[in-house]
Amino acid sequence: MKTPALKPLALALGTILLAACSKAPEAPTAAAAVEPAAPSLSIDASLLPPMASFAQTDLDPATPACADLNAHVNGRWLAANPVPGDRTTWGSFEMLAERSLYTQKQIVEAAAAMTAATGTHKLIGDLYATGMDEAAIEAAGLTPVQPLLAEIDALAAPTDLPAYLRNAASQGRMNLVGFGGESDFQDSSKVIGYAVPGGLGLPDKSYYEGDAHKAEREAYQAHIAAMLKLAGTDDATAAAQAAQVLALETALAKVTYSSEELSRDVSKYYNPVSIDAANAITPAFDWGAWFDANGVARPAQFSLSNPDFFKTLDGMFASVPMEDWKAYFRFHTLDGLAPFLPKAFADQNFAFYGKTLRGQQEQKERWKRVLDTVNGTVGEALGELYVDVAFPAESKAQMETLVGNLSAALKARIETLEWMTPETKAKALEKWASFTPKIGYPDEWRDWAGLATSRDSYVGNIIAATKFNHADAMSKIGQPKDRGEWGMTPQTVNAYYNPLMNEIVFPAAILQPPFFDPKADPALNYGGIGAVIGHEMIHGYDDQGSRFDAKGSFANWWQPADAEGFKGKTTMLVEQFDAYEALAGKNVNGNLTLGENIADLGGLTVAHAAMIAAQGQGYADPMVDGLTQDQRFFGNWATVWRRNYTDKELNVRLVTDAHAPARFRANGAPSNMPAFAAAFGCKDGDPMVRPEPQRIAIW
Repeated sequence: MKTPALKPLALALGTILLAACSKAPEAPTAAAAVEPAAPSLSIDASLLPPMASFAQTDLDPATPACADLNAHVNGRWLAANPVPGDRTTWGSFEMLAERSLYTQKQIVEAAAAMTAATGTHKLIGDLYATGMDEAAIEAAGLTPVQPLLAEIDALAAPTDLPAYLRNAASQGRMNLVGFGGESDFQDSSKVIGYAVPGGLGLPDKSYYEGDAHKAEREAYQAHIAAMLKLAGTDDATAAAQAAQVLALETALAKVTYSSEELSRDVSKYYNPVSIDAANAITPAFDWGAWFDANGVARPAQFSLSNPDFFKTLDGMFASVPMEDWKAYFRFHTLDGLAPFLPKAFADQNFAFYGKTLRGQQEQKERWKRVLDTVNGTVGEALGELYVDVAFPAESKAQMETLVGNLSAALKARIETLEWMTPETKAKALEKWASFTPKIGYPDEWRDWAGLATSRDSYVGNIIAATKFNHADAMSKIGQPKDRGEWGMTPQTVNAYYNPLMNEIVFPAAILQPPFFDPKADPALNYGGIGAVIGHEMIHGYDDQGSRFDAKGSFANWWQPADAEGFKGKTTMLVEQFDAYEALAGKNVNGNLTLGENIADLGGLTVAHAAMIAAQGQGYADPMVDGLTQDQRFFGNWATVWRRNYTDKELNVRLVTDAHAPARFRANGAPSNMPAFAAAFGCKDGDPMVRPEPQRIAIW
């Protein structure tokens, strides 16, 4: 589904997060009431859905691991578990995310039942209760958004447009211009403003040209018309305006970077300019006034990504008719808020973004959609309660040991790299020494003082939270970077590496099977979360992460010969993934997915080395269910990547996703590893054994 227009800016530069969850501004200096002790919450585990796990009984003897590891481990499960109607993908990640959602459901329902709650419980309860009150949402109709539509109706001349954009941005409503604060590429210790292009309703610039996505373009135009009609525009006018909106976006798409361009050149996000220099690019758009409107002191410089986009946009203020601009803003305001408006709007939004674009056959249950909104607005508040009831202390302790073992194994591999000179190796080790791991949840929870919610209006609560989050983000610009910030909530089933802080982060929710189990066989943990730990570490050395130094600043620490050798290896990896056919006639884009493929290969290699090192001398393989340690290690790696997709979802991902489809991730890294071939007794010529000249080892 389309990201709501009111959602605070989150710039994802491949593995880089340029807008993390952040702390709130300090509460007003007024006498604060003493809050009563927070009510205790508990979870009924019997109500939680199952998790995925590696099991010998799942293995398909008809497809040997040496022919196709993914099919051997996952084939039977994938055949028996098609994508549910309310999903576009289904596998290990989704099963664990579903379990996390059901845990959160018990928390938010308890909070919503606390009519006299305060603090965190009140925030969560208000948002969830108003989101679940369908009758009130229907009764309110478009009333909550009429002030926003009135602002658009009042636009009279091209000179009104920059002021409109500034005012909307000051409320957290980003249109055309995305804006947030994050570490300066040149000095990661301080936060600067980043302005980036926005404005497109389709997934990638490629959707606006050629025949490959003609059907999606036509469906999008019909969707624009349908959304405008729901708001009262007559059929003929809506059809004409839809064509105008699409034409406007098509002009913007021509000067917008593609997903592949952004994925493979992180520097495209960074273009430091002064306000005067930016104003020279956009004479009709005053960047000083932009900072003023957003409550940020005018800086010496900020980042203006893709100046060509902003130059074009500036010219379009006057060249595009005002009625076209008003139709554009009206549509995007309605479409962005559609999931929170009456059913007709939510259904139309889903019909295009969910069903037509991604192949999702039915909407998620309402409680799941509302919970997604809670996570998107006050997610860290919910995370604080989640950790209390769902994250055992022993998990964090064991994770710290695993991270230490993976770190030691990575250091040993860097020290023995044959293709890297001592000069570059010293810099790589300097970066290794400065890695910061974050496990489970933040050391300090965010303060939400100043965010007022109620049981009166769902949209009203979302608007309030959006404005609050935006003000908080703006307060960071010009300040030292808070290294305690997290870019994911504890209840998120994922992990990340942030090169601007040189940190690896593992939220609490991913620390469950098949990734991690404190009681599990070590082989499963090393093949699961161990490989994930290694993956995130290696992101510090992938084709983009390796452009940042130990302090998180954008700097070249490579000797020319080493950079050339690295390029040669990564080119081979691109070619490997280019050869994978995901759909009939459609292959994986090895360049788009390069960073993730480097991380998979290096991460799995380092995890295996760490497992061997942790055993010590005299280790005796316990042989569980007739499987060796290495077979279980690679088996659980494949289990992690157990996933089905709708064809439409896969179509979108092949163009936009920096991650290769799951089955190729399951097979790609092991096919380059002699340890995999040895584990299953594979022979030269087997599909999962690459010939020596084609075998890649980078880290």
